Amino acid sequence: MQSKFLLFIGPLFFLLGCAVNTVQSNNEIDLKVRQLLSEMTLEEKIGQMTQIDFSVVATELNSDNPVDQSKLEDAVLKHHVGSILNAPQTPHNQAQPVAVWRNILQSIQAVTARSRLKIPVIYGIDAIHGATYIKNSVLFPQAINMAATFNTDLSFKEGEITARELRVAGLQWNFSPVMDLGRQPLWPRLWETYGEDVYLASVMGTSYIKGHQGDDFSAPTKALTCLKHYVGYSFPINGKDRSPAWIGERMLREYFLPPFESAIKAGSPTIMVNSAEVDGIPGHANYQYLTTILRDELGFKGFTVSDWEDIKRLYTRDKLAANEKEAVKIAVMAGVDMSMVPFDYSFYHLLLELVNSGEVPSARIDEAVARILTVKYRAGLFDPPSPLLPEGENFSTAQATDINRQAARESIVLAKNDNHSLPLKKNANVLVVGPNANLLNVLNGGWTLTWQGDNESLYPKDKLTLFKAIQKKATGKVTYLENSVFDKQSALDVTKNVDVIVLSLGEKPYTETVGNIGSLNLETSQVKLANAMLATGKPVILIMTGGRPRIITEQAELASAVILGFLPGMEGGEAIADILYGDYNPNGKLPISYPRETNDIVLYDHKPIESYESNVYHPLYAFGHGLSYTSFETSNLKLASDNINRGDTIELSVVVKNTGLLTGKETVLVYLNDVAASVTRPSRQLKAFKKVELTPGQTQTLHFSLKPEDLSFIGVDLKRVIEPGKFKIMVGHETATFTLNKP
Repeated sequence: MQSKFLLFIGPLFFLLGCAVNTVQSNNEIDLKVRQLLSEMTLEEKIGQMTQIDFSVVATELNSDNPVDQSKLEDAVLKHHVGSILNAPQTPHNQAQPVAVWRNILQSIQAVTARSRLKIPVIYGIDAIHGATYIKNSVLFPQAINMAATFNTDLSFKEGEITARELRVAGLQWNFSPVMDLGRQPLWPRLWETYGEDVYLASVMGTSYIKGHQGDDFSAPTKALTCLKHYVGYSFPINGKDRSPAWIGERMLREYFLPPFESAIKAGSPTIMVNSAEVDGIPGHANYQYLTTILRDELGFKGFTVSDWEDIKRLYTRDKLAANEKEAVKIAVMAGVDMSMVPFDYSFYHLLLELVNSGEVPSARIDEAVARILTVKYRAGLFDPPSPLLPEGENFSTAQATDINRQAARESIVLAKNDNHSLPLKKNANVLVVGPNANLLNVLNGGWTLTWQGDNESLYPKDKLTLFKAIQKKATGKVTYLENSVFDKQSALDVTKNVDVIVLSLGEKPYTETVGNIGSLNLETSQVKLANAMLATGKPVILIMTGGRPRIITEQAELASAVILGFLPGMEGGEAIADILYGDYNPNGKLPISYPRETNDIVLYDHKPIESYESNVYHPLYAFGHGLSYTSFETSNLKLASDNINRGDTIELSVVVKNTGLLTGKETVLVYLNDVAASVTRPSRQLKAFKKVELTPGQTQTLHFSLKPEDLSFIGVDLKRVIEPGKFKIMVGHETATFTLNKP
């Protein structure tokens, strides 16, 4: 066992795809890490593997610098902790001004400078849609919305802006992006994903990483990312957070591993482990996933960090270990490098005992610590910048806000628009009603200013709710009713002098287990309100916001228009109002299949048997659905050749035309189907897309190239294969076929 781990240690070239870092610089870091390791005591090494919550070193006596100096010294000088996470005021974690964050980080740096080896602490934070825990930061649409933009440039810019704002505050490690797939709509973290499709999640996530990290994540405006949550966390069979998934190896390799593989290739240097379990093995105990697949197959060279208290939970919750000490042994030997303990030093003391007793080999400790130190060197933590980025020109800038507003606009999906009910006339008299109409928190969701994102009093006063955005834009009378329960008669009374009803329904903010629900059905009070408004005979514009699809089938059929807003962020109120009044032409596309019934969960890339005989793919709104105020037509789908040899690139083109009267953006989706294979293949799989803006009557020919691996799948022997035979390419209403020749 010991010699096996020694093989893993060297050389520590840590090639993460960062173009500016040469082999020589990697060798230099490798030498520095080896030298530092040789000087470290066992206690100092295990300290590097220990991550504590900020509350362990916190005081409430000084709001400008909430660090207890003696507690911090105990953590860094006595226990040698390698990492701290979270915002002050745990367990409610609250956003702090830039100045407070700088004071916190400078206090930590000052203490580490007094330590024997001066090893810096790496500070982790959940900045999942912008710099979540920094006051007045630019908070973007959540990931499910960013996926709906089908705009990789916007995802890249979100990464850039988030990293820059983190660095202004002195922070440098972001627990983002989530690379799990959103294929279970009940799951309360669905909105943290880029949707149900492998390709879409991969390209949106990697674009974010590239913007966030650049070619060198030690650069003054860049920061390192952390992939969440490796792997299978997002597909619990009962839909509830931190509960079991049952994922066969073929499904794992076909769907859940590829986004992580793409993100590793994009250079993300850290990974957070699945909080739940897959096929009876908790994520933190899964050697097959954490070492055999992650290290040996995917080639990951960075370090893994546990999720919140999850090593302890191998004993307290999962009953996998007989005691906490055994839990530590299991997790470390499975491949967890750093423990988010988070409230004490139990991991430190127990791991020290395990190494001294020979139950955990010292080589495994050296392996984990080498990975952590390498990332710290690569991040420039041993030589932190001074001074920090100036706040004025790098934080909450007008340009960043404009990009955020555009991201919000492009993330809104117009799902229905009967008889051109939208856009509204600005002089129309509007009744705005519904529980989500006059709150900012419902536009942002969890991880916004606080963990749950539900403290409306903390939200900035200069940002507009949906009601206030409508009120600002309209010239007609706009009325808002807070009372959300009506019978038919009272509804008739309040709507008699209005031209249109804007009905804002959906969810309140939540994340993790707090958001667990038993049904996708809307709350009864919202259904009653909706039915009362629809019964008036007035045009109803139904606007849904929240983190997952709630069942609105009956209401959507009666509504004049339906807008799916999900969680569009701080600019979401104005973005929706821009679309309502035609100041922006909607172009968002659904990154998930929106279910028609609460138990009718069929995904767009379903197998043939799922649409055979009485089985159908019949969601309320399909993956990729999204309307515009203009119209588009695709035609003339052409393949460069209908006979392809193994290893060839498949070249194709298609013409897209704006056939309407307004300038607009259209996303052209390219799907592939393997007609016959040794393992049943999905009816269609997204393999490429492009988003273009066209003026009325304008046409453009789009060219796409599919790589040989786009034809591959996980074969009978659980290895990735490409089989000869016929394939279909589908774009819009057109299909083209080609044959992959036998070698």
